[in-house]
Order: sequence, then structure tokens, then C-alpha cells
Amino acid sequence: MAKLTPGVRLLRTLVRSARSQQKSGARLIAALAPKPAKASKPARKPAREQQASAPRPRAPGKWLAGQYPPPLALGPTLAPALPYWLYLPARAPDAAGGRGWPLVVMLHGCQQSATQFADGSRMNQLAEEQGYAVLYPQQGAHAQAQRCWRWYDRAVQEGGGEAATLAALVDDVCTRYRLDRGRVYACGLSAGAAMAAVLALNYPERIAAVGLHSGPVFGAAHGGVAALQVMRHGAAAQGDAAIAAVLARAADRPLPPMPALLIHGDDDQVVRPVNQQQLARQWLQLNGLSPEQAPRVALKAAGRGARRRTYALHDYLRGRKVVLRVVRIAGLGHAWSGGDPALKFNAEAGPDASRMLLDFFGRHRR
Repeated sequence: MAKLTPGVRLLRTLVRSARSQQKSGARLIAALAPKPAKASKPARKPAREQQASAPRPRAPGKWLAGQYPPPLALGPTLAPALPYWLYLPARAPDAAGGRGWPLVVMLHGCQQSATQFADGSRMNQLAEEQGYAVLYPQQGAHAQAQRCWRWYDRAVQEGGGEAATLAALVDDVCTRYRLDRGRVYACGLSAGAAMAAVLALNYPERIAAVGLHSGPVFGAAHGGVAALQVMRHGAAAQGDAAIAAVLARAADRPLPPMPALLIHGDDDQVVRPVNQQQLARQWLQLNGLSPEQAPRVALKAAGRGARRRTYALHDYLRGRKVVLRVVRIAGLGHAWSGGDPALKFNAEAGPDASRMLLDFFGRHRR
């Protein structure tokens, strides 16, 4: 066998290194985009078939598709357009004050589309019942292969990139439709919850309250590897530093109160419950409360028979008003509580997260 020259050996070493890096990157992406939670009852069809045949929400309002920036927008854009869907109720908005419908911004999790999130959460039906418009932006596969919002990117955490695009989209739909700018709320699941927090903390004048379902602690990760570490173990010190930085940036213009509803399952193995504990500490500081403040606690149950699940409510008050509500649901994994179990990342058993969110949002306005 001919002896390899140093140049050939070096080339082979570089090829092996590149292949190893590709495999590591693939493993990281797969880890950041978690496996779907198990349905609360055995599925009758394969998951792929169920997803394709899931019925559209039976709500009588308008279901509009769009993109931002609009196709005819003037001037060059450096990023691809962001698709979105918008639900507008059939009935006219409350005439009181003539401000229009309140708006809920719903941010999906990894491996979800905007329409799957709408179907699984059943938010449109409740929005029709209670008089809310609902906006569903959709992360593009061109931006992140698993459709994860890039909440772990430092520039995004500081209000740039996807956060800036989402803020501009909210402004655009509020201008185009009859929406109340004083009642705009941001919420999401998992990576979408993380992105809702980023949006609210960088654009607090636009957001009246947030709802974070199964979300990681804010601002503690800068990059994919760090994001995975935070999801598994939390990051108390980094979380405190991130909130200190937010408050320092707002020194010249104090942040308005930012009420929050935090929902998490105590059996979540993807974004583990320690993240909720650290998020609660962050949101207490953001609302000018001591992290050591004692909450008002209540235990409740939802569902029937074997589906019955206990959940704990921890309410933190400022004066007589609840500014932070922390909901921990027994036996719930990484899934939207009270959702449609035919779709991934939804669990039918447990309290209705969508209803809890609208009930909480209804008490707050910017």
C-alpha cells in the first residue's frame, strides 16, 4: 500500500472533522425540537394521518392569511416574509370606547405550524365567545429547520431580528384592523413562550400582559447548546443577570407593569419545571415585587374520572391586583393543557389553558 503524503492525511482529517461536526449539529437540533407528548388516550390513527385530517376550528369569524412585510411593501427587505394567520370574531367588538377587539398574539412551539397551534389550543372558539382577535405568526423553516423561534439568540433577546419583526407585525395588524392597542397580549408554548417573553420585555409599550406555557427562563442562554442546557436545568444566576440588564436598560424610562400567567406541567421532561420557578422570580422583579414574597395559594382539579388532574394556583398581588399567576399542573408533560390530543403537543386532561389565558388577560390593559 502506498504511503500517504502529509497533505493527503491532513485532508482526510479535515473531512472526518467536518462529518463529526455535521452529526453533532443534527443531534443538537433534534434535542432542541422535542418529541411530541403522549396523547391522553391511545390514538386511533397514525400521528401523521391524524395531523393531516384534523378538522379546522368551528368558529364563525374570519380566518385570514397574510405575510409581513406585505407582498407590495415598498423598499428592500433583508429577511424573508413572515407568514401569519389572523382570526377576527364574527360579532362586532365591544362598543365601549370604540377601541376595537383586544388582540392575543399566539406563538407556536418547535415542530408546530401556526394553524396546528390554532387547532390544538382551540383558541379561536374561545376568542369568538369572549370577543378577542387572535394573531398566529409562523416561524419559517428557512429560518430554523424545526420552526423554533430563536429565543436563544442574543440579538433577538435584545429586541432585534425576529423580535423586531413580530413587533412590526403587531403594529401592522393593529393599523389594518379594528384592534385595541391598549389590550394586546403575547403568549406561546415552549419556544413560543420564550419568544413571547422576549417580545414583551423589549416592546413593553405594545404588550399589556403575557402568558408563558412550558417556557424556559428568560435571557439565560446565548446559543443552541446553552438553550438545551437551560431547558434541562434552568439557570438561576444567568436569569437574575438577564433581568438586571433589562431593568438597567430601562433606567431612563421605567418599565410599565408586565402581568404574567405562567403555566407548566410538573412532569415536563423537555423544559423542566425549574424553569417556571426561575421565570416566577424574574417576573416578580419585573413587577417591582420581592422574589421572597409569599403567594396566595389555591388547589383545584380539572377533568373527570381518570382524566382528573390537580393543579396549584400561586397568585402574587400588587395591592389588590394579581400581577403574577403561577399554575403547576400535576402529571402534565410538555403539552398545551386542555388542548386537542389528536394533535401533537396537546393534552386533553387538565385545566383549559386557553380559557385561563383569556380570563387573565381580561383583567389587564396597557
